[in-house]
Amino acid sequence: LALVEVVRGLARPVALVAAPGDPRRRLFVVEQHTGKIKVLENGKLAAKPFAVLDQDLATGEEQGLLGLAFHPKFVDNGKLYVNYTARDKATHVVEFRVTTNVDAVDLSTRRELVVIAQPYSNHNGGHVVFGPDGKLYTGMGDGGSAGDPKRAGQNPTVLLAKILRFDVDGPTAPPEIVHLGVRNPWRFTFDAQTGGLYIGDVGQNLRESVWVSPIGD
Repeated sequence: LALVEVVRGLARPVALVAAPGDPRRRLFVVEQHTGKIKVLENGKLAAKPFAVLDQDLATGEEQGLLGLAFHPKFVDNGKLYVNYTARDKATHVVEFRVTTNVDAVDLSTRRELVVIAQPYSNHNGGHVVFGPDGKLYTGMGDGGSAGDPKRAGQNPTVLLAKILRFDVDGPTAPPEIVHLGVRNPWRFTFDAQTGGLYIGDVGQNLRESVWVSPIGD
């Protein structure tokens, strides 16, 4: 195995995402504090960003633009989803659509799925990904500080410290709690063969965690 530099000149890149079915095989780079989604195509960065979501972005250490996911039928419907922390100290999960030339996001198509207040500037979670069931999943941290002072982890009445799911193809898309008790599920992924969920969870002083949830659990 060897490390190979693909691109340089990025500012706090936190995610690299491909759009399913994209015939141009573009890669989309998420920059945390600039709010930019940049396009890497044929080994080069495009001159213009795919989107700039910096109007109300918070820029604390664990805040900002944190996640990007494309709808499984993106080629047909042009839908994509972002998770970011705003200056209102809340997490926003938002749907957008691309412009007709598919090289930029049409910010006027904004559809807010959920707004979740954040009591602290850390443990904002932020990952978004589509599961094998065609629904959108996002990870929410426990609210921050240390030791879960808000006791969100085992509280089923709050959305912090949870893995949430949205049926974005429905007329409404309220958040559904799928898992509780996570601390800050910064990244997670579904196993392509089994459909099981692997959750990378941030530790505190001694260890980090990877939780494994079988399909249907």
